[in-house]
Amino acid sequence: MQFDDKIPIYYQIKQYLYREIIIKNLRPGEKIPAVRQLAVTLTVNANTIQRALAELIDEKVLVSKRGRGNFVTTDTQILVALKKTVVEDQIKGLYEHLTALKITPDEMLLYLKSYIQSRKEAQHD
Repeated sequence: MQFDDKIPIYYQIKQYLYREIIIKNLRPGEKIPAVRQLAVTLTVNANTIQRALAELIDEKVLVSKRGRGNFVTTDTQILVALKKTVVEDQIKGLYEHLTALKITPDEMLLYLKSYIQSRKEAQHD
């Protein structure tokens, strides 16, 4: 995993785990890798992993089972809200970038629709 020096590593790890959950590489009810294993895989300090996991547990995205490990929640409301939040964060960043270019919301929609259409056509070729 490549880390951005401008963003705290624990936060980037949270984003990575959010993505893994959303795309179902980590499924509801599935045990996530142990702290040490994640630290080795992501080449970061175990304390950094622990901080990210603690926040995910506080957010109820992960459920800690004493002596057994950490598991992805099976609460579909939490998972739906997680996906919505992650998508909205991505849209927010895009919106801010386009607004800085003086693109109006209506123009943004036109550009987005055009882009999606061209991607669809490219996939069918």
